[in-house]
Amino acid sequence: MYKLLLPWRYLRTRWIALASIISVTLGVATMIIVNSVMEGFTQEMHQRLHGILSDVVIESVSLSGIVDPDWHVHEIESTLGKDVEGVTCAVRVPAMINVQVRGQWITQQVMLIGIDDASYATVSDFSKYLKHPSNRERLDFGLREDSYDAPLPESGWRHRKLKAAYQQAYREQVEQVNEQRAAAAHEQEPGSGDPFQKHVAGPPENLFDEAKDQHTGIVLGIAIASVRRRGVDGKVQDHFLCRPGDDVQITFPTTGQPPKAVTDKFTVVDLYESKMSEYDSTFAFVPLSRLQELRGMIDPTSGVASVTSIQLRLRPGANLTAARDKLRARFPVEEFSYRIETWRDMQGPLLAAVQMETTLLNILLFLIIAVAGFGILATFFMIVVEKTRDIGVLKSLGAPSSGVASIFLNYGLSLGIVGSGVGVVLGLIFVANINRIAAALEYITGREVFDPTIYYFQQIPTIVQPWTVAWVSIGSVLIAVLASVLPALRAARLHPVEALRYE
Repeated sequence: MYKLLLPWRYLRTRWIALASIISVTLGVATMIIVNSVMEGFTQEMHQRLHGILSDVVIESVSLSGIVDPDWHVHEIESTLGKDVEGVTCAVRVPAMINVQVRGQWITQQVMLIGIDDASYATVSDFSKYLKHPSNRERLDFGLREDSYDAPLPESGWRHRKLKAAYQQAYREQVEQVNEQRAAAAHEQEPGSGDPFQKHVAGPPENLFDEAKDQHTGIVLGIAIASVRRRGVDGKVQDHFLCRPGDDVQITFPTTGQPPKAVTDKFTVVDLYESKMSEYDSTFAFVPLSRLQELRGMIDPTSGVASVTSIQLRLRPGANLTAARDKLRARFPVEEFSYRIETWRDMQGPLLAAVQMETTLLNILLFLIIAVAGFGILATFFMIVVEKTRDIGVLKSLGAPSSGVASIFLNYGLSLGIVGSGVGVVLGLIFVANINRIAAALEYITGREVFDPTIYYFQQIPTIVQPWTVAWVSIGSVLIAVLASVLPALRAARLHPVEALRYE
């Protein structure tokens, strides 16, 4: 009984034990908080990455692409069987986008992707990141009316009609000025002709009317169409270079040898915001058939079109690596110049870097608990020295060496259990209120925890993994017990006579 009573008494009466408990508590709480935040960020990143990337991608190395994609789809379905849940074909090509802003042309590099609006949503979560509610249900490359989500200003047909009306009014004003100048010149030199007068023919019936017509639709990443900056008032604002309803010019290479540059006009019909800057600042989506036509990817004799990639969505639980290996065996590189990868393969360096960062953080944070363990070790040595006479009394009364050692082991176990238990509670409470705490810190310091001009999320994502909480708790208790082993062995080896003669 004394093996339990004495540790409990030491735990309640000695303030130095409280310091050891606090050190263990802070270490455990810190590890739970950091692991929960890192798991939240990792999960959020995986969702964003997987949202735009399909499970398996078969991509052609050459610009000419994959000829006869229907045959390839049939072979893929025969190879993978019921594992295939969705298939779509796409064309990816580097391009340059030109946007006119206040009379000046702004040029950016983009990745132009031709997609099938009917099947692309079956292999990725592309539609959920669009700004118009109707397009999130089903993508349409036709321009919508207004009702685009914030932070877009007035967009769609209303914006296009107002812009067309403004441009028409401006042209009429210019024509009126020209007519006045021509009339003045004619009065000064009668019969000399009018150098300013221009013959304006009546508009043909098939003239493109910007207020009623649109070019081929295009969906732009929101970072292509806008610039995010902090205003004078300190608030972050999006300044749009173009929005749904505006026209842009896209220049891209054909599939000929050598490739030639083709330029065509497109009408922005929606914006894409995945909150991954790599995608939002690069991707532009257009109809697959139109891009194939412009690039010359349709055989004029057979009418068979080519694509640059075939994307697959597999059933939940399917082994992506096994599916990839089967496809590589069916399409060997000696016969087909294809690159076959899973979405994890395509983002391998990024995922590996995040995993390494998480591992290093866990090692560094675990050292905090190890430091607490050394504090417990020093504390217990002090207690052994201080209680040498008491240990001698216990041994003279018949307590065995194992019983004396168990007192200190139980003491270390008690410190570990109490410290880790309180640390778990504090860590979980902190994680549950982390965004409120971040808001309070922002209010006190006047600085944002995450700058919205850099990070596209507004809240800190957190995910608590029960197994992480378990191994952190068990590890902290184990460190506390191990720290008490050496003091317990020293106490157990004390001779009762020498201990009673102490002091």
